[in-house]
Amino acid sequence: MFSNSAARAAMIFCAGVLTLGTAAAQSKVAIINVQRAIIETADIKKAQAELEAKYRPRTQELESTQKQLQDIQAQLQNPKTTQEAANDLQFKGKRLQREYQRLSEDLQGEVDRERNQILQKASQRMTDVVKKIAEGQNLDVVIDVSNTVYFKPALEITDTAIKAYDVANPVK
Repeated sequence: MFSNSAARAAMIFCAGVLTLGTAAAQSKVAIINVQRAIIETADIKKAQAELEAKYRPRTQELESTQKQLQDIQAQLQNPKTTQEAANDLQFKGKRLQREYQRLSEDLQGEVDRERNQILQKASQRMTDVVKKIAEGQNLDVVIDVSNTVYFKPALEITDTAIKAYDVANPVK
C-alpha cells in the first residue's frame, strides 16, 4: 500500500486540483477577435481611405511605368523592330525597370511604416477599450480568438469592442 506521506501528498494534490477546478469554473471569460475588432473600427476605415488617397498619385505613377515596360516588351517582340531600335528599347527598359523597382520599394516602405504607426495607435486604443469592457462586465480574462481552439459564440465581445472603440474614438 501507500506510505502515510504518499497518501497525504496524493490527498493534497487532489484537493489542489479540485480547488483549481472550482476557481476556473467561477472565472468569467470573454473572447475577442482583436484583428477584426481593430480593422472594422471607423477610425481604421477612415485611415485606410486616407492612405489610399495620399498614395494614389504614386501608385498611378507606378502603374504608368509598368505600362511603359509592357509597351517596350511588345515593341521588342515586333519583327519589324531593327537591331538598333531593339538595343535602344532594351536600354530604356532596363532603366525603367530599375526606376520601377526603386519607386515600388520606396512606396511600399512608406506605406508600411505609416500603416504600422496607425495600427499600433489603434491597437493601444483597442486594448484600453477592452480593459474598460472587461472591468464593466467583471471579466477575469479576455482571450484573443487566434489562441482559442473552441468557444461558445456567446462569449465573444468583438462587436461590443468595435462599438465601444468607435464611441471612445469618434471619426472627425
